[in-house]
Formats: sequence, C-alpha cells, structure tokens
Amino acid sequence: MDFSQPRFKALTVTFGLSLWVFIFTSASNIFSIEYFSIFVIGIFTITQILSKKLSKGLDIFAIINTKIFLGVLFIFVISIYGILFKLLQIDLIRLKKQNGTYWLDVEQTKHHRIRKQY
Repeated sequence: MDFSQPRFKALTVTFGLSLWVFIFTSASNIFSIEYFSIFVIGIFTITQILSKKLSKGLDIFAIINTKIFLGVLFIFVISIYGILFKLLQIDLIRLKKQNGTYWLDVEQTKHHRIRKQY
C-alpha cells in the first residue's frame, strides 16, 4: 500500500468498511439496501475527496482491516475443518483403535520379516 495512489487506497478502504457494515447489519438483522447504498456512496465520496489528506490514515486503516479480515477468515476455515472432521468422524490424531487401518502395527511384525532397504 506504500506505492498505491491515494484514490486507490480510498477505494479499498470504502470496500473494507462496506464489507464490515454489511456483515454487522446482516448479523444483527437490520440490513437495508437503501441505508447500505447511502452509506457506501457517502463513505466513497468522503474518502475520495479527502484522499490526499487522509492517505497515511487510509493506509493504516487498510492494514488493520486486512489483518482483522484474514484473522477472522482463518478462524472460520479452521472451524469449518473441525466441524467437517467431526461430522465425517475423521480422527486425525488416531486416538481410537481401528480394525481396518492401513498403519503397520510394529508389535505384530516378526523380526525375521524386517529387512534393511537401501
């Protein structure tokens, strides 16, 4: 973002703020397309007009917004994997003994069958 033009920074900050407003209003069940469009147009105009003066602040906001969004996305992806593994009964740590496993059981292997491979 250091080499980006201030107007591009303002555009990305507008999209970032719009995303968070959409997420929070949808989650709280008060979303309205009219209010959302007024908010987006207002933020877009303000950030475009003041983009030269707010360039450093927009840069900091864009970095913080990106870190928060990627952190939430990471937590969401890990949660989805956990839910899917629980539903599909996948045991990654293999705590439960399974009969049809493909792992080699060392206690049952006879020593004369083990050979060195080069």
